[in-house]
Amino acid sequence: LDDQDKEYVGFATLPNQVHRKSVKKGFDFTLMVAGESGLGKSTLVNSLFLTDLYKDRKLLNAEERITQTVEITKHTVDIEEKGVKLKLTIVDTPGFGDAVNNTECWKSVADYIDQQFEQYFRDESGLNRKNIQDNRVHCCLYFISPFGHGLRPLDVEFMKALHEKVNIVPVLAKADTLTPSEVKKKKLKIREEIEQYGIKIYQFPDCDSDEDEDFKQQDHELKESIPFAVIGSNTVVEAKGKRVRGRLYPWGIVEVENSAHCDFVKLRNMLVRTHMQDLKDVTRETHYENYRAQCIQSMTRMVVKERNRNKLTRESGTDFPIPMVPGITDSETEKLIREKDEEVRHKIKRHMKTRSAIRHCFSRPWPLFHFLLMPPCLINQL
Repeated sequence: LDDQDKEYVGFATLPNQVHRKSVKKGFDFTLMVAGESGLGKSTLVNSLFLTDLYKDRKLLNAEERITQTVEITKHTVDIEEKGVKLKLTIVDTPGFGDAVNNTECWKSVADYIDQQFEQYFRDESGLNRKNIQDNRVHCCLYFISPFGHGLRPLDVEFMKALHEKVNIVPVLAKADTLTPSEVKKKKLKIREEIEQYGIKIYQFPDCDSDEDEDFKQQDHELKESIPFAVIGSNTVVEAKGKRVRGRLYPWGIVEVENSAHCDFVKLRNMLVRTHMQDLKDVTRETHYENYRAQCIQSMTRMVVKERNRNKLTRESGTDFPIPMVPGITDSETEKLIREKDEEVRHKIKRHMKTRSAIRHCFSRPWPLFHFLLMPPCLINQL
């Protein structure tokens, strides 16, 4: 061996080992799409991952949508590219924002996200942790209507209700209905309202100082593109001698993958090529950890209450635990505890009065046969 080989330990190959192990295991990614019907959610998902997830979808008429409640549907597909396997799960929310009364229509969406956190928490706390299935929602694409002057109240309430639970990436749908200047004004207005209402959307991580200039420029363009103005199409048309996916209009063709026409390529690069792992990391380290901390705090409070309740039971001299009253508030619980304390104090006072009276009665000499006739319970009090 030469001198260079002698100084070489070999831990520089660790990234390659991790890479091989990760490729062999495969990757999971769960993407949620939310927004009112007709904004092109299904078309965009098919365009992003070059697959058809909604071929069996049934479209509802207007009368059916009036009474429709928000449902959660899940589509899972295994995608392989150059030997890398990705298990992609798309969570759709049909019926969102379609009813006449949309009060708390986002609650079922929030409940679904919490259910996935709960299931992962249970699996993580169990005995068999080897093959835990990660169904946590890593990203939510929220589709904003291109019509109007900014965010609607429903948009604001939805994002505020979920921004602590999931990475929200706002998307300006059907951007081909707007002129370039209108898209620019619309984006600026939406960004201002997001900041005004304190909505926490997904924040792109800052570039490291050693990153190359091309990556820094790409990161800057991504941040300036929020919300992503997108166009979706499953149709292949011919433009300038090339076959491209796009939409054919009397005045020309809108190309889905043309950066001059929309932000589709930027969104796809962000989701798949540059920030997929960061979306998963933020989900694990921030949103899931917040949920996990709340669960542990809740469990700790329950243990403390049970411990205090058992302590009160021992002090009262009873051999049975105080039954829990279902569905009571903390104030009612404190009231019950105060009443129980008062009852115990009264019992102690009566007990002390009885002992004092008995000792007073027998403080002078009594004939022996009086003690023989005395009940054992009174003798024990002496």
